[in-house]
Amino acid sequence: MPTAHLNGQSITDWDSFHTESKKAFGFPDFYGRNMDAWIDCLSYLRDDDGMASFRLAENEVLRIEVTDAESVRQRAPDILAELALCVDVINERYADYGEQPALELVLR
Repeated sequence: MPTAHLNGQSITDWDSFHTESKKAFGFPDFYGRNMDAWIDCLSYLRDDDGMASFRLAENEVLRIEVTDAESVRQRAPDILAELALCVDVINERYADYGEQPALELVLR
């Protein structure tokens, strides 16, 4: 299973979250650094749209692993809550297209 690793030690605020996301997912230089852009970049992982460095096969799932998630929860609990919500939104998009969910969020 392909895995994107978000380093929880480096996530202290929204700016650092988007820096980590850009690095972990291979978002393009024009990535908007907000959650709408984050959702857009991860909504077509089974297509070749070039918005992320991952390309999933049919029914394949990308695991998003946040290491040291407890420290993120202590410093910025809103980030983890929004991240979980956005993963759900993206998976709902895939379901709307008749596809299996594409993301799995793992907090370590």
